[in-house]
Parts: sequence; structure tokens; C-alpha cells
Amino acid sequence: QVQLIESGGGSVQAGGSLRLSCAASGRTLTFSQYAMGWFRQAPGKEREFVTAVNWNAEKSAYADSVQGRFTASRDNAKNTVYLQMGSLKPEDTAVYYCAAKTDYSGMDYYTSADDYKYWGQGTQVTVSS
Repeated sequence: QVQLIESGGGSVQAGGSLRLSCAASGRTLTFSQYAMGWFRQAPGKEREFVTAVNWNAEKSAYADSVQGRFTASRDNAKNTVYLQMGSLKPEDTAVYYCAAKTDYSGMDYYTSADDYKYWGQGTQVTVSS
């Protein structure tokens, strides 16, 4: 069992930056054996993919809407994945969730929410114009 806790959300003006963190824990956790993803859900909308990374973040994918503005990274020694968000726009307003999927090969990232077994509780990001 893996527990994920997001932090770092808040309110920011358009053009600003935020860094989200997602800390993983679990009795037998080996964080490097998990591919990680970030998703978001705005009010009245479905959950959507933001970014995903493989075990060491050397492979990654980004939604077109955040490409060039957001960067995902991870520190396996700290069991933490990060989402650095820059040039924020009001349309980035959403609850942001991190997710984890076992990937023993370490080769892949996953862009579908259905691939992920473990989810955090989410952190709110609000961007005002």
C-alpha cells in the first residue's frame, strides 16, 4: 500500500509560479519502482492528465496545455515527486493530484488515469487574473 500526500498548492496571480510536492510513504515502499503522474480536475470538468515521469524522470510526457511551462522532477531518496509550475494561467486553476503506478522495468511513464492504482487527496491551485 502506498500513501501519497500532495502539498504546495495555493493562490497565485496569473504569470506566477508554484511548486507542488507529492510525498510517498508505505511500509515496503521502494519509490524508484513507481512511475508517477500528475493530473488535475477543474470544477465541472473531468480529471485530465498533466505530466508523467518514469522512475528517474529521464522520460516524461506533458499535456500540450502545460508543455514548456510545467516541469516534473523527482527525488527518489526523499520519496517525493515535484511539479514546478510557471507562467500560470487562470485556466490552470484546479485540484492537482499525484498518482503512482508500479513499474518494475523503470522504462515507462503513463498518461492515462486508469493506469494508476494509488492517488493522493489533491491540492488546490487557484490562479487569478
